[in-house]
Amino acid sequence: MKIISQIKLPVEREMELFEKKFFQSMSSKVALLNRITHYIVNRKGKQMRPMFVFLVAKMVSEGKVNERTYRGASVIELIHTATLVHDDVVDDSNRRRGFFSINALWKNKIAVLVGDYLLSKGLLLSIDNNDFDLLKIISVAVREMSEGELLQIEKARRLDITEDVYYDIIRQKTATLIAACCSLGAASVKPDSEEVETMRRFGELIGMAFQIKDDLFDYGEEKIGKPTGIDIKEQKMTLPLIYALNNSDKKEKAWVINSVKNHNKDKKRVKEVISFVKEKGGLKYATSQMIAFQEEALKILEEYPQSQYKDSLELMVNYVIERKK
Repeated sequence: MKIISQIKLPVEREMELFEKKFFQSMSSKVALLNRITHYIVNRKGKQMRPMFVFLVAKMVSEGKVNERTYRGASVIELIHTATLVHDDVVDDSNRRRGFFSINALWKNKIAVLVGDYLLSKGLLLSIDNNDFDLLKIISVAVREMSEGELLQIEKARRLDITEDVYYDIIRQKTATLIAACCSLGAASVKPDSEEVETMRRFGELIGMAFQIKDDLFDYGEEKIGKPTGIDIKEQKMTLPLIYALNNSDKKEKAWVINSVKNHNKDKKRVKEVISFVKEKGGLKYATSQMIAFQEEALKILEEYPQSQYKDSLELMVNYVIERKK
């Protein structure tokens, strides 16, 4: 059995029902919108976010979920989908998960409007049901994701990222959404409990490990369908590179920064930078940091009694750092 199917097993029924509710939550009187949202729903990914919502909700409440849990999962998926549609416009990307992106098929203007529509649908789903605590969790996540992206753009221009700033960027850009899923799951069944914050922290730790794993893929240990050196070509300062720079002399540092800034399209030079990072122990260091986040996340789960939901979340934490793509 595939690892994702195994993780999903204890919430399979909920996920099936969620898909129906999620599709309903997108509906509109405008035929064009319905055509586009139908296209989106039929090309869904692994749906890790709703899975986190249901698994956490069931783990903290002895296997119970309620309507708020379904709404929480729908809201996070609506808002996440909205951000992906907008991201493809920003990045001028024509593909998403191997399919044409919305902007490739229907042009930028429509894609931006569809993203806005999904965002408003998500907000209204919470407001109409007085789920203001859930709405706050989501809104904070959206704010942080935007700030993280902008912080990364600002720093990429100067290439002056410290390890602390890097953690700030990935916490906001990647980890905050997984943190929101986990705190939503807890808040849906146990509002105002301490577990809402505990689970937020749990999700954040998984998100940090997840992003560092992504950064490691750029150095090409695995074949993942993404060419190696993409981050260097895009002038993204990731943890392996930051560590290598921090452990270089002045001359080496100048060469690396010049390579990333002015020669990032030169395949040979990018390869040289990748070798340099490996020699300096950048990959080893990034891996050790990723494992530290993973272990801290698993420690939080230890506080909970044994259950199939807890088992799935443990599997999920391990999958994040063992995945091959």
